[in-house]
Amino acid sequence: MNGKGEQFNTDQSPLSSQLRVPQLVGGLTRHDSKDKWRSAVLGERATVSSATASDESGALTEHVVRAFARIAAHSPGGSLIAAYVPARSEPGSIAMLDGLAACRARVLLPVTAPGNTLDWALYDPDQPLVAARYGLQEPGGTRLGMDALSEAELIIVPALAVDRQGVRLGRGAGYYDRALAVSPLQCPVIAIVRDSEFVAELPESPHDRRVDGVITPDLGLIRLD
Repeated sequence: MNGKGEQFNTDQSPLSSQLRVPQLVGGLTRHDSKDKWRSAVLGERATVSSATASDESGALTEHVVRAFARIAAHSPGGSLIAAYVPARSEPGSIAMLDGLAACRARVLLPVTAPGNTLDWALYDPDQPLVAARYGLQEPGGTRLGMDALSEAELIIVPALAVDRQGVRLGRGAGYYDRALAVSPLQCPVIAIVRDSEFVAELPESPHDRRVDGVITPDLGLIRLD
């Protein structure tokens, strides 16, 4: 995490070598295909009860706000933090976005664009999100262009799984791989997953950008050095 700047100087410690990192049922390893991993994760998410999902969302909101509130508080104009609107079974909630906004953060949200790319727009807690393709919800405000992400001081991304080396498993369309290519290397990228989705090893492709940290409901923020 060296070189990531003051904005990532939280109280959380780097990943301990003694921390138990789970593996999904089925004994998948980095030698299994990404599609096999995606199928396993999505299958497990489909079994999560609404009560468990609600409890996990509440815990994630607390971790996100606790870890990153001071980023916004220390910026005169409010720091720009990129986040996402959880879709389907993705961990997280709108409350997480509201919590960041309440801390004076300007929250940047993705908007799907042609060519499997992401545009960006600011989140306004007072304005409803609008329905978009693939069952997503997006801000209805001004599109700021793909390069808007390059101004973010912190990027919070969804993931299907993350391993202890920072390898992130996405859904396979490449939206975030292309988006993160325009973000500065010193900008921390933090993925949010369920506890069972923070695993020992994942398959990795040459174009994958590793994340700098992970947040889970039970563990909170873990920095990945």
